[in-house]
Amino acid sequence: MSLITVGSVAFDAIETPFGKTDKIIGGAGTYIALSSSYFTKDQKIVSVVGEDFPEETLKDLQKRGVDVEGIQIKKGEKTFFWSGKYHNDMNSRDTLVTELNVLENFDPIVPASYQGADFLMLGNLAPSVQKTVIERMENRPKLIALDTMNFWMDIAWDDLVETLKLVDVLIINDEEARQMSKEYSLVKAAQKIMRMGPKYLIIKKGEHGALLFYKNSVFFAPALPLEEVFDPTGAGDTFAGGFIGYLARSGDISFDNMKSAVIAGSAMASFCVEKFGTERLMNLTQDEIYERIMEFVNLVNFEMEQVI
Repeated sequence: MSLITVGSVAFDAIETPFGKTDKIIGGAGTYIALSSSYFTKDQKIVSVVGEDFPEETLKDLQKRGVDVEGIQIKKGEKTFFWSGKYHNDMNSRDTLVTELNVLENFDPIVPASYQGADFLMLGNLAPSVQKTVIERMENRPKLIALDTMNFWMDIAWDDLVETLKLVDVLIINDEEARQMSKEYSLVKAAQKIMRMGPKYLIIKKGEHGALLFYKNSVFFAPALPLEEVFDPTGAGDTFAGGFIGYLARSGDISFDNMKSAVIAGSAMASFCVEKFGTERLMNLTQDEIYERIMEFVNLVNFEMEQVI
């Protein structure tokens, strides 16, 4: 089934304890589209780049089945750029440079050929932009998922609240869930957030896995223990891409199938952190993905004899 991804296609410069990069390809939309491309080829992307963005990268996306008609190319302008440095624990980072450039006045255009899509994944952008995309869909998609962050909670809370009323799935991390709900308990936080609109809530906990909430049900997906994490940039977006791509492939949006989608997203995110930027996501095989997913399954698959 068809999928639309909305998110930044950008440049990053990254420094971690394992090294540093010059400008490389990044952006939430890029990570989501690359990750989901391993599950579905019927997908499209809405974004904006400057004249400085390499045409070769757009062609790479097309080769992976991503329709790029919805990527605006602004002549004479520059692409969004972010630079950051990770601390030794790899869980915290400092933003060194943020240049909004073409994103500052981004007006998302949904091409006519994109109408009728079954799934819509709204990557981390201003809530007003996310809401605009939903309003520009002639028919409501079967499932709308949204990612956001604490930055928008700080500066665009009212817009975010209005946008949350329109989505089915919200994907955030534990710190963001606590800020959004003003509750420390993630169970209480989830119940409060779902009352704001989303039917399903995914709370990512980094190296400690992810939680999926629906009504009074909770599913926990572990994180795969990795020997080394080179670069966490884009891991959350890669998770979202694997999650929504899996759902788009099957067309099944039941809670039980979402459990499998969370595992698929977790598996894709575990690949992302193994190299800098999008490098690892560019050359995966279906066998590698299957084996990685089975590693996750085996983490929690066990038999237990009666003990009491």
